[in-house]
Amino acid sequence: MEPSQVAVIGSGLIGRSWAMVFAAGGFRVKLYDIAQQQLTSALENIRKQMKELEESGFLRGALSAEQQLSLISICTDLKAAVEGATFIQECTPENLELKKKIFGQLDVIVGANVVLSSSTSCLLPSKLFTGLKHVKQCIVSHPVNPPYFVPLVEIVPHPETDASTIEKTYALMKKIGQSPVKLNKEIEGFVLNRLQYAVISEAWRLVGDGVVSPTDLDLVMSDGLGMRYAFIGPLETMHLNAEVRKGRLTSSSGQIEGNKHLLSFCKCLTKTGF
Repeated sequence: MEPSQVAVIGSGLIGRSWAMVFAAGGFRVKLYDIAQQQLTSALENIRKQMKELEESGFLRGALSAEQQLSLISICTDLKAAVEGATFIQECTPENLELKKKIFGQLDVIVGANVVLSSSTSCLLPSKLFTGLKHVKQCIVSHPVNPPYFVPLVEIVPHPETDASTIEKTYALMKKIGQSPVKLNKEIEGFVLNRLQYAVISEAWRLVGDGVVSPTDLDLVMSDGLGMRYAFIGPLETMHLNAEVRKGRLTSSSGQIEGNKHLLSFCKCLTKTGF
């Protein structure tokens, strides 16, 4: 049976990485860009990366590097690039007008069964997709750079996105080995960047107030919180530290007091805009 086909719009770092992820999952990939030389360089870069990954034992998927490479083709014609694709992943520069132009062009070309997905890291779906004929098929699938090595994908719907589009996107991301999370509604910064910026903001404040040096601040994350959060998230950590049963904390009084102080501190940050 012929593998399903996806189209990747844009052959920069994110586009190349997405092409590798889809090929590793056994999908045929058409990689689109406006310049032939850009595409030629992108394909050569993908070839080099795949060979190196295969030699080091880190190539994803069940197929060999050559087999995966054979699934990727390049194209400078947008209509030809998306022909036959069931999923389109846009990876153009983070420019609202440029992305709106691309999706406007795709809106004219695609049929009713194609998912139109954007890699944007900060542009709201309502700003990207509102007014499109196929808005129900539009969604944001925000990867963490680079998606080949970091599996998280934030799935962010437009207010008019159909539930089937969300489910199709989620299922596809799982199938190709990513770790999708669904946002129930759009919000500035999505989830990852909001958490990231909260940490960065407090880091600046701690260093600026002379509490800790920049070097030691980074060490707190790399050799402390970062190692913990690489395995479990903050809510699971709190659950393990102080399990809640029937509305009561079953930890020691010291832990309970600590949690009270922590919750109070979080409320203060919320009031001050952090």
